[in-house]
Amino acid sequence: MNWIFLIVITVVVYTLIAFYIHNKKIWPEYITFYGPLMAVKTENVSIFDKFTPFSKFLRLYGTLGVVMVVIVSVAMTYMLFFAMQFIIVQHPPLTMANDPKNVLAIPGVNDFIPFTFAVWFGLLMTMIIHEFGHAVLCRVEGIRVKAMGVLLAVIPIGAFVEPDEEDQEKTKGLPKMRMFGAGITNNILIGLACFLLMAILLTFAIPISTPLIHGVYLNSPADAVGITPNTLIKEVNGISVGSREDVARILNTTKPGDSITLLTENKGSSSLKTLVLTYWPEGLGARSSGFMGVTYYDAPSVKEQFSIFFQPIGILILLGIPIYSIMEPALWGHFSILTIDTVDTMMWQVPFPQFWLVIQLLFWCGWFNLVVGTFNALPLVPLDGGYILKEGVDRLLDRRGLIRYSGYIVSAISYVMLGVLLAVTLLPLILNQLK
Repeated sequence: MNWIFLIVITVVVYTLIAFYIHNKKIWPEYITFYGPLMAVKTENVSIFDKFTPFSKFLRLYGTLGVVMVVIVSVAMTYMLFFAMQFIIVQHPPLTMANDPKNVLAIPGVNDFIPFTFAVWFGLLMTMIIHEFGHAVLCRVEGIRVKAMGVLLAVIPIGAFVEPDEEDQEKTKGLPKMRMFGAGITNNILIGLACFLLMAILLTFAIPISTPLIHGVYLNSPADAVGITPNTLIKEVNGISVGSREDVARILNTTKPGDSITLLTENKGSSSLKTLVLTYWPEGLGARSSGFMGVTYYDAPSVKEQFSIFFQPIGILILLGIPIYSIMEPALWGHFSILTIDTVDTMMWQVPFPQFWLVIQLLFWCGWFNLVVGTFNALPLVPLDGGYILKEGVDRLLDRRGLIRYSGYIVSAISYVMLGVLLAVTLLPLILNQLK
C-alpha cells in the first residue's frame, strides 16, 4: 500500500508540474509536449554531424542493415502466421502469457518484466540506440535533424529525434530505407553484442558448493518443519557447514528415525529447526542414512548450461528466460539470476563487485534491443519495417507508372499484419471462452 500511495503522489506531482509548465509556456526551447507526455529536448544536434566523415562506411552499414531488416521482417512474419495457425489448430490452454497486462512490456505491470534499475536502463538505452541510428543516417543522407530529446512520464520512457520533414520527403529509395532501417540495425547488433558479452562474463563466474536449499520434497521432514526454498543451512547438530559435502558427511552417519537440528537462514533471519529423518523414497536410490527431503542449488550444473548461450539456439533461450523462469521455475528458475537480484548469487565466486548487476544490465539491454528491433522490422506502418516496405513498393511501382496503387498495397499488408498480431493476442482468449 505504501508503494501505491507513493506512486499516486508522484504521478499527481508530475501532472501538476507538467500542467504548470505547459500553461505558463516555461522553457519552450527545452520543453515540449506530445499529448500528455512532457519531453525535454535540445536543438543542439551538431553531434550527429561528426559522423558525416564516415559516410561511405555508414552507407554500407545502412545497406547491409536494410538487407538484415528484410530478412528479419520475413522471418517474423512467418513466425506470426505459424503461431496463428498453431493457436487455431491446437487450441493451447491459457497461461500467464495470455494475461492482457502481459501483452505490453511495461516494467512492474508485466509479470515477466520486473521494476528494476537494470530493466529501465535496458529499456531507455534501447530507445536511445534506436533513435541515434536514425539521426546519424539522417545526416549521412543529407536530412537535417531539428531536435532530439527524452520523453518523460514521471520517469524517462523513451528518446526521439525530429528530422526535417521536407528533407525527409525529398529523400527517395535506398537512402531513405537506410535511414528507416538504421534504428533496427543498431538494436539487433547491440542486442547480440550485449548477449555475447554477458555470456563471456559468465565464464568467469566460479560455482561454489554453499548448502543453499533449492527445493523441498512435499511431506518430507524438511517440509514438515516449514523449511522453504532459498534457505541456507549454516549448522547441522551444532557443527558449522560451508558446503553440501559438509552436510552430506554428517547425514551419512544418521539413520531413519534420528533427529537432527539445523541452523538455517532465510532472508536474513536465522532459525533453529529439529527434523526427524525418514527412509529414502523409492526412486531416489536405496540408502541406509536418514532422508531430510531437500535439494540444493547446483551451481556447477547451471554453469554447464550457461555454455548454450554461445550456440545459435542460445539467442532464443535468452529471449524466453523472462517468461519461462516465471512460468516454469523448476526447469528455468536457475536462469533468473540473469534477470533479477536473487539469493542464488551466493553460490558463485565472481571476478569483481557488482558482477551480477552488470550481468543484469547486459541481459536487459540485450533483451530489449532484440525485442524492439525485431518487432519494429514487421512490415506494418507505422513501424520502421512498414516504412521500408512502403519505400520499396513506391520505387518499384514508380518505375512502372503505377505508384498510385502503392498506398493501397502497403495499407493492405499493414492491415493483414495488424490482424495477425491481434489474432495471436486475442484468439487464445476467445477460443478459451468458446470451450
